[in-house]
Amino acid sequence: MNRRQFFGATGGCGCNFFFQAGQGGRGQAPLGAEAFENVGTKVRITGIKTFGVTLPVAEQRDRPYTFVKIETNQGVVGWGEGTLEGKAAATIHCIEDFKEFLIGADPMLVEHHWQSMYVHSFYRAGPVIGSAMAAIDQALWDIRGKILNMPVYQMLGGAYDPEGVRGYYHVRASTPVEMREVRAKAKELGVTAIKGGIPGYYEWIETRESIRRAVKSVETLRANLGDEIDIGIDFHAKTSPSVASILCKEMEPLKLMFIEEPCPPENVRAMQRIAARSKVPIATGERLVAAYNCRELIELGIIDILQTDINHVGGITALWKAAALAEISGVRMAPHACEGPIGGMATLHVDAAMPNFMVQEICSGVVAGEKEKIWQEWFGFPAMRMVNGKFPLPTKPGLGFELREQDVAKFKFAGTRAMARVFHADGSVAAW
Repeated sequence: MNRRQFFGATGGCGCNFFFQAGQGGRGQAPLGAEAFENVGTKVRITGIKTFGVTLPVAEQRDRPYTFVKIETNQGVVGWGEGTLEGKAAATIHCIEDFKEFLIGADPMLVEHHWQSMYVHSFYRAGPVIGSAMAAIDQALWDIRGKILNMPVYQMLGGAYDPEGVRGYYHVRASTPVEMREVRAKAKELGVTAIKGGIPGYYEWIETRESIRRAVKSVETLRANLGDEIDIGIDFHAKTSPSVASILCKEMEPLKLMFIEEPCPPENVRAMQRIAARSKVPIATGERLVAAYNCRELIELGIIDILQTDINHVGGITALWKAAALAEISGVRMAPHACEGPIGGMATLHVDAAMPNFMVQEICSGVVAGEKEKIWQEWFGFPAMRMVNGKFPLPTKPGLGFELREQDVAKFKFAGTRAMARVFHADGSVAAW
């Protein structure tokens, strides 16, 4: 029964239609698959494996990776990532819940599967559902590219820059000497952008001393990195609208690339007040899920830069839609990426085809650390490391890499780890 027939038969009453949601058995095609028998392919999803991966690296404590491998009856497999900081086990279980949506289905119907997971979850996706969907969606695009023998960015319209995608590293320096070392290394690598933050945690109304300390830290960063490097500053929603407005105003002379998350992104009107009081470009979006959650920020002209994260927003499908929504309103894209390498590499494909792409984050320093060495062992190349200031684009089909189960399985899942919990001196909860 099609939609028109359905509404005619029910007289407009949707009383019973969603109660079929759990009836699809895993040994057969999922509900709704029969409609595509004559228009899809004969490729079928036969298995979905989830890997919780805990690296022995201090900076990864709160974000054990969540990887997904989707298998098909044609031997083509796809990999994806749904790492969610502080909620790893919940995401893994959510992926398990989605298996009955997918086992026995045609993996080429990527948009259909995205819609089914999103709409048939009934309660609109938050970060757990969004991250589970992201892992599955990335893996489906990986399969789609491999079957069509094309990198994902070519399926999205082709790359704007064959040299790759401009990126930035995190500053990871606390003294002027260390900052100048970062500057020298960045120049050597051709890196043209760096991101830093502001020190400490902030009350709703702050002292002049606290304000001055934050401004001074960014002034020191600018002085030691020089004018040739673009600098983004992440407030990480630690500041109230009143404090953020003061900081943004006082940082205007530093000509920053952007100020990120001056307040929580769900507080749209507060962010609007901050943006109206400042000439510094405002960026946000890493905590948003699906293009729908970005709409108000974009339509009201509040933000200059959107930073949705492929591992949380809902995968390649959702990141592409968010970018398209931003593009028609003159908003640039600078996607967030602070989890594992699969999501990072998947993001590069979307970046490459965006007409409104600006710069890509990776939560790494200009000098590769222990996690980057592990990534290189997994993939056989330096994943998410820039060459001449850009992330090179893959040339192989799909997401452009191969990965062996046994390599990631060496790092056993050690369970969910909470994100930082910080408090003000009086015991009240502090944002970080």
